[in-house]
Amino acid sequence: MREQERGGGNGGREGRQELPPQSPEEQARAICLRLLTGMPRTRRQLADALAKRGIPEEVAQEVLSRYEEVGLIDDAAFAGAWVESRHRGRGLARRALAQELRTKGVHTTLVQEALEQLDSEQEEETARELVDRKLRSTRGLEREKRIRRLAGMLARKGYPEGMALRVVRRALEAEGEDTDDLGYPGYSAG
Repeated sequence: MREQERGGGNGGREGRQELPPQSPEEQARAICLRLLTGMPRTRRQLADALAKRGIPEEVAQEVLSRYEEVGLIDDAAFAGAWVESRHRGRGLARRALAQELRTKGVHTTLVQEALEQLDSEQEEETARELVDRKLRSTRGLEREKRIRRLAGMLARKGYPEGMALRVVRRALEAEGEDTDDLGYPGYSAG
């Protein structure tokens, strides 16, 4: 706590020097470094933070460009790490990951490059793992309700409908369920 807040001293400035006011460039650099210390950020996330704090656009762009040059901002690396982390940790599919990256301001080309790490086999394997975990909690429910819950969970994570239904059908078959007459709209076995 400062001296002034404690009520002691003579204004709390004894033995201290006043710091000169920071230039907008210094402020922008300090803001960016503080934000990058916690976790990687995209260029747009940092630009938005600087704009919110009143840093002039031209100053912000200059600082952000410099940080890109020295590698402190790397949207491609950010996107790659994001895809790896969110797919492995949360089981998100390519569609959901693409949406998250676009929201963070990652350029479409970089989003596509990052998503190339995931192939459809890997994505389907993750969908199977998610369904296997959720399957236990749906036992005892009627089949149609189980299908809706399991397929809905996959849909919320960005899995395509066809893949979701195929994975759910196979999981139910593995449990001994008869799935020949699923009758789910838009579903075809295979």
